[in-house]
Amino acid sequence: MLPAMGDNVVVSTMELEKLLSMKGGKGEASYVNNSQAQAMHAKSMLHLLKETLDRVEVEASREMPFVVVDLGCSCGINTINVVDVMIKHIMKRYEGLGLDPPEFSAFFSDLPSNDFNTLFQLLPPMPNYGVSMEECLAAKNHRSYFAAGVPGSFYRRLFPARSINVFHSAFSLHWLSQVPEAVTEKRSSAYNKGRVFIHGANEITAIAYKKQFQTDLAAFLRSRSVEMKRGGSMFLVCLGRTSLDPTDQGGAGLLFGTHFQDAWDDLVLQGLISSEKRDSFNIPVYAPSLQDFKEVVEGDGSFAIHKLEVFKGGSPLVVDQPDNASQVGKALANTCRSVSGVLVDAHIGEDLSHELFLRVEHRATCHGKDLLEQLQFYHIVASLSFVQS
Repeated sequence: MLPAMGDNVVVSTMELEKLLSMKGGKGEASYVNNSQAQAMHAKSMLHLLKETLDRVEVEASREMPFVVVDLGCSCGINTINVVDVMIKHIMKRYEGLGLDPPEFSAFFSDLPSNDFNTLFQLLPPMPNYGVSMEECLAAKNHRSYFAAGVPGSFYRRLFPARSINVFHSAFSLHWLSQVPEAVTEKRSSAYNKGRVFIHGANEITAIAYKKQFQTDLAAFLRSRSVEMKRGGSMFLVCLGRTSLDPTDQGGAGLLFGTHFQDAWDDLVLQGLISSEKRDSFNIPVYAPSLQDFKEVVEGDGSFAIHKLEVFKGGSPLVVDQPDNASQVGKALANTCRSVSGVLVDAHIGEDLSHELFLRVEHRATCHGKDLLEQLQFYHIVASLSFVQS
């Protein structure tokens, strides 16, 4: 069990990197079993991903491998599926140009706390040694690329200079490198008293979150601009919002506010934790507006924007019986726990964390009818090409 953190102790960037991960393993609340919505959202955007891949320069030389990277890969099958789509699409481009394909390499990258073991167990096997690339690509239930895991924060350098053809990142960039320090500082005007998320907070708190997001995104772009090969492209998807008001976080606000917030308040009212303990916990997530995102990309200047839009993703809850309020409530609790449970465990301990998510489930069940309609996610979708200097 991870130790509970002290009251009003800000989680530093390095501490968050050691803790933050989607819930590993294959249990009921694991990311593996609660990422079906992400899979459906990703599938609905495949045409946009392929448009991005069509802009990548392909080389006639076979001396160097074609390299793709999934940043914020987590530990489920979704990352493997998207890498497979990318490599097969690039292979078709080589065939269409009458060029012999190179070897392919795929890097799966996430924070060191990520459950890479579960991810690697899901990887299809490579064909036997000596099989040609053409035979490898044609083999069913086998992968056509060399795979490796790369632990580390994507807000810093991860790869050698000019080594990557394509970067892909989906449903990750809304996770901040840290909770803004002012948000958990009692003497600060940005102190997020009584809340565990930005949704519904005051304007100064929202500005602190926005500044952190834009600082992080700028660091992300700087790192990729060094690592990407000339002629490379990048496809990015993160939670977004349609409101100009950053305190209205849309679907993210309903996931990490409302019932999740009420569950924390329950623990305080029942004397299980102090109000200070609650107030020193904040979810390090920011759903940007299109303008928030655009300002950073244009300010960096390393990437040309081909597409930057808000995409309606739909509900993050996948249930067999939409009219079954109990099933909806459990789905919300498991979804919330799969992405934030590790941080909650670290802050209040696993026993209280279990109690908290039981309360999330109970409250969500009481509002099951409305949840599926109200809980809708929007995403920022960005298709970018590296600008050669």
